[in-house]
Amino acid sequence: MTSFDAIVIGGGHNGLVAAATLAKAGRKVLVLEAGSEVGGAARTEEFAPGFRVSSVAHLLNRLHPDVVKTLDLERHGLQFARADFLPSVALSKDGPALMLHGAYGEVLTGTSSSEQSAWKDLRAQLLRYAGMLKPFLSRRPPDLAAMSLLETAGLGQTALALKKLGKEDMRDFLRVLLMNVADLLDEQLEDDRLKGLLAFDATLGSHLGSRSPASLLGLYYRLAGETGGAAGAQVLPQGGMGAVVAAIRSAAEKAGVTIRTSVAVARIIVEKGRAVGVALETGEELRARTIVSAISPATTFLDLVGPREIDTGFVRKMKNIRMKGDAAKLHLALDRPPQFTGADAAAHNGRLVIAPSPDHVERAFNPSKYGEFSPEPVMEITLPSLADPSHAPDGACVLSAVVQYAPYALKEGWAAGKPKFLEAIMAQLEAYAPGIGESVVHAELLTPADIEARYRMPGGHWHHGELQADQMLISRPVSGWSGYDTPLEGLFLAGAGSHPGGGVSGAPGLNAARRIIAMKG
Repeated sequence: MTSFDAIVIGGGHNGLVAAATLAKAGRKVLVLEAGSEVGGAARTEEFAPGFRVSSVAHLLNRLHPDVVKTLDLERHGLQFARADFLPSVALSKDGPALMLHGAYGEVLTGTSSSEQSAWKDLRAQLLRYAGMLKPFLSRRPPDLAAMSLLETAGLGQTALALKKLGKEDMRDFLRVLLMNVADLLDEQLEDDRLKGLLAFDATLGSHLGSRSPASLLGLYYRLAGETGGAAGAQVLPQGGMGAVVAAIRSAAEKAGVTIRTSVAVARIIVEKGRAVGVALETGEELRARTIVSAISPATTFLDLVGPREIDTGFVRKMKNIRMKGDAAKLHLALDRPPQFTGADAAAHNGRLVIAPSPDHVERAFNPSKYGEFSPEPVMEITLPSLADPSHAPDGACVLSAVVQYAPYALKEGWAAGKPKFLEAIMAQLEAYAPGIGESVVHAELLTPADIEARYRMPGGHWHHGELQADQMLISRPVSGWSGYDTPLEGLFLAGAGSHPGGGVSGAPGLNAARRIIAMKG
């Protein structure tokens, strides 16, 4: 039985960030990863001979600046330049594409001057309001029952920032906070292409349509993130998402972290109400003063700890976390680059979105409420091999797409439904990029069920739980336990199921490690 100061379960990016932060503070840390590689759903993998792609996450748009700074990731090979910011492209079947350039639409092209002016005003408003959320991302949610002086001061700063918005802006902020995204867009914009793009971004990764209550929160969450110091900016990392994980791993190992892969944890050892170690599937036992789980909270407690060690109320809350994914991932190996209608070379190097209008997003969502996939799915497409030729053989191309809506619990089952859904996706792609079907060498479609099985992600949900109003901030993962602590002494949460949620941000891992250090854990 080997002793460590901390054992981190899960070698995804949050687990590595937590481990590196603890090690830099002088802790002896071990990371245990069940898969053969670290990185979780943020890896770069070969899906066909010579074709490589970012596994599930394929864009970087919210790696927290505190993570970059704390782990000195630039020294470990992570580099971004403003020139790398990807434009967002709203595709059209029969006309020119609309483009948001720079950091989430600093410049809008492809539409009328009046729409450009309206977007400029709305963008400024969205960034102001998202800025109210941003400070919460880099710290643990306040414990309303026993707030520390620091937490009280933090809330005071937020209240002051709200007041500084001015009476009219403050009133409007409170009015739109829990609004659906379609209504806000209809109030301020005219162009369906722009509105469809924004509605897609607000609902991406969630079981929500554009007219679902509080769907606007998703857009605020997106814009509260930043890349290269710019809110809403997004990049395709050179080498794919695996290169980001490699930089974090390098920082962890430099700090002294021990990483073991292909090692599955069977259970968390609990003695007298305290987590004291882990038992591996091989039978080996490892002890540590602190256990950090960077995997799903539900898996942590319902499978690794077991209901006997925690009270029934907490168990019930864990069982009720909504975490059934609605997003699939498509990888296409193409023998030549596709040509999307109305899109120039700059657009093909950007993030291409098929979401013609907010109503289309809503119609695409409706079948998923009844366990059916969307016959006309909406999707976010990248062509990573155009900017990084290492992803594909000479002259060939990789297409990576996040596709909605694909319910985890498909009524007919994914064995029967998968080929039909792939057919629907390809029909949609063909409508926007005529002839693309003829260039397909190999197709890989990962449904939420596939994502769950391959990446040990319950429900195939990359947030480890819906990121909606009742499962955010002080209610994430469950009410009463939102600050990385758990009912078991010595056990902490540090994954996407914790505040502030998923996406490749590293914030849950960093915040959890800071909490442990502050408690001298």
